[in-house]
Amino acid sequence: MASAGTARTEGTTDMLSVNTNTGAMVALQYLNDTQAQLAQTQNAVDTGLKVSSAKDDGAVYAIAQNMRGDIAGYTAVTDSLNRGMSAIDVAMSAGQSISDLLVEMKTKALAASDTSLDTASRAAMNQDFVALRDQITTIVKNAVFNGYNLVDGSTLQITALASADGTRHITTAAENMTLSGSVVTISTAASIATQTGASTMVAAIQTSLQNVDAALAKLSAGSKKFSIQLGFASKLSDTLTTGVGHLVDADMAKESAMLQSLQVKQQLGVQALSIANQSPQYLLSLFK
Repeated sequence: MASAGTARTEGTTDMLSVNTNTGAMVALQYLNDTQAQLAQTQNAVDTGLKVSSAKDDGAVYAIAQNMRGDIAGYTAVTDSLNRGMSAIDVAMSAGQSISDLLVEMKTKALAASDTSLDTASRAAMNQDFVALRDQITTIVKNAVFNGYNLVDGSTLQITALASADGTRHITTAAENMTLSGSVVTISTAASIATQTGASTMVAAIQTSLQNVDAALAKLSAGSKKFSIQLGFASKLSDTLTTGVGHLVDADMAKESAMLQSLQVKQQLGVQALSIANQSPQYLLSLFK
């Protein structure tokens, strides 16, 4: 009786049925799991990313997207800083040209202050002086970049973004180098037509020259400030980009090995499913 009971239990466990094929169901389950892993690995190989969407890993994807937003923000910061630096560089170029003109004007004024100089020669020198004086105005008017002129008094300062969230800025003050101003103190009607006027003009030009050189030093400091911030923004953007890569980039060597392993596992799963599906056919031999 015990032996019969054991046989009955074993018969229940190993029951053959045309309606239910447990082996096929198990084999199909494992094959489906392998297919899902294979699809994930194939996606990593195709995209180069182990997390290419929120479906792969929602938390990591969210962190990566936030960091990508910061990277995009620093791209805008870099563009803003570059524009600001360019505007300052144009202003510095104008200031250097004005400084050179003032040196020439000082030479003309000093020569015209010579009491031994005849009237005709002084008049010729005055024409050159006036041309140099007017050239300062031309330079000032044309020192424009992106709508900003930092030397004609139309702009008080140049401001650029300094943070990805737009809450911090970096600023450099403008330097008004127009004639009759606080920097270039000589007037728009300045001349050296007389010996006395030329003598007086030498000191006025020297003062303006010192003022322009001081203004150039301030602009240079501002440009340096922009340059330092630009370098920092670039490094920070690179660091964030590297961080995103660590989060979402796939290890291609690892994925390649996994792909081959899963392909073999897939083939074995197909064979196992095929074998399991053939099991009910054995029942035909019982009815021959």
